[in-house]
Amino acid sequence: MGSKLSRPVLMAMLIVGVSVAVIFTITPWNWTPIQVTEDVTVLAVTEYGCVAESQYGTSVVVSECNAKVGDVVSATFYIPSSEVNEFYDKQQQKVELVQPEP
Repeated sequence: MGSKLSRPVLMAMLIVGVSVAVIFTITPWNWTPIQVTEDVTVLAVTEYGCVAESQYGTSVVVSECNAKVGDVVSATFYIPSSEVNEFYDKQQQKVELVQPEP
């Protein structure tokens, strides 16, 4: 006598399988922090160092900074990899393709 899996059990297994596939294909590549070094313009000088904004819109604090407001300094910091690989921009372009025009 053979045993059969019920439909709800098969659906649950399918959902779990798809979830695992999505987690392992999308998450590591788009949300893992990566190190970036770029030249930033100093916006303020505080007791902790110079505060600047990167081209990605990230606030950056450069410790042990002797620069003045307006000077350009090199900064190394971490950002989600999706900022660099333009993941969200590509997703938005796909959404715009399938949305009907008003």
